[in-house]
Amino acid sequence: MSAADATKAADALLTAERTGEPCPPIRSLLPEGDIDAAYGVQRLNVEQGLAAGRRVAGRKIGLTSPAVQTQLGVDQPDFGTLFADMAVPDGGTVTAGRLIQPKVEAEVALVLGAGLPHRDCTVADVIRATDFALAALEIVDSRIADWDITIVDTVADNASSGLYVLGGTPVPLSGLDLRAVRMTMTRDGSAEPVSEGTGADCLGGPLNAAAWLASTLAAAGDPLRAGDVVLTGALGPMAVASPGDRFEARISQLGRISVRFAPEGGTA
Repeated sequence: MSAADATKAADALLTAERTGEPCPPIRSLLPEGDIDAAYGVQRLNVEQGLAAGRRVAGRKIGLTSPAVQTQLGVDQPDFGTLFADMAVPDGGTVTAGRLIQPKVEAEVALVLGAGLPHRDCTVADVIRATDFALAALEIVDSRIADWDITIVDTVADNASSGLYVLGGTPVPLSGLDLRAVRMTMTRDGSAEPVSEGTGADCLGGPLNAAAWLASTLAAAGDPLRAGDVVLTGALGPMAVASPGDRFEARISQLGRISVRFAPEGGTA
């Protein structure tokens, strides 16, 4: 991929984010199926964010569902960068127009107390490095019109990151089986869930996902560090978010977490 095409793809995504107007898929600018090239585009926009004064707060893991991997023709997850200004308080409101075409998914977040520098990171390494787990919501978004994405589109687009919500009750991993946690997410207080799942639905367990991420980032020379937040991947299907919606997720052993989307033209 030429530097000019990489810059063109990064600029298209950045412009879509700034204006709120989605762009066409950028895969035509990248070599077909070249995930490394897509990560190169992602890095350009992460560097833009850092240059603008944004602070990296951690990483997110995507494509942890085998069904979604099959849909996009891949056999591994992907990752993106979390900036501190992407955090929304538990129970907070996403202002109208902040995102383009948001969807919500419930996850387990890990907060690290130590770095994970090894290319062959194990689950035991992750457990040892983790200070605590939190219930989390990830609000994914796509700068690409109509979510018309392939693997290279979503990787280049910071793994379709949008915003995230962290619960306020830290739970130590001692005695906690993250594979067994059960998640139910509802919209607007309805008794009918819009998403359900378990920890095992996330790459066999959130710790497996975190070990994959740690190994992948260490091999790339940019390892996870103490203090990083790791969103380990969806526990169930995504739910489309519309103005005025309120979502609440219950994750056993980790508690409840919620977020609201402001009505059209409103802020609260």
